[in-house]
Amino acid sequence: MLVTRVEELAKGKRRVWLENQPPFVLYRGEVRQLQLSEGSEVSAEQYQELLEAVLIPRARKRAMHLLEQMDRTEAQLREKLARSEYPQAAVEAAVAYVKGFHYIDDYRYACSYIRYRCDSRSSRQLAIELARRGVPRQVVEEAMEAEYSCEDEGEKIKRWMEKKHYDAAGAQQKERQRMYQFLMRKGFRTEDIMRYLT
Repeated sequence: MLVTRVEELAKGKRRVWLENQPPFVLYRGEVRQLQLSEGSEVSAEQYQELLEAVLIPRARKRAMHLLEQMDRTEAQLREKLARSEYPQAAVEAAVAYVKGFHYIDDYRYACSYIRYRCDSRSSRQLAIELARRGVPRQVVEEAMEAEYSCEDEGEKIKRWMEKKHYDAAGAQQKERQRMYQFLMRKGFRTEDIMRYLT
């Protein structure tokens, strides 16, 4: 593989492009030691050695650091590592590494997420938020079944109405509309909202 470009970055780092490969980042000393410069050749064996000796261990460390800061889904971790410009092979190895120690578990993440938010969000809203975080649909369904034991949607609607000082008996049309839209944004179904709104 041909080194097509070496770009200087801050803090002594270099972004290296190989032909037909996404770029990756190394430190200046590593670039010098590996004799990577524009136009130089990197064999498949050298690239594999670079992955195993430098990029994969660094991606594992980065994954551990990211998980120390906060719990993440597998998709979130993959995205963070990819944004840090680790090659796909390094991302896969890092994810497999943290999964091996159960540091990342989408089911556990979903259960925890639902447990701590179920009293202020509808089941639909929770499912949407988890899907946005990259939790697979099947995992979301299993976690909802296991954890969504909060009071029914009607009780939540009543609680939101109390919190917003909404009086169903004396509400004007404009107030009713505003409350309806608020509850829809919270993910409640129309039929549930209408039952308590008037």
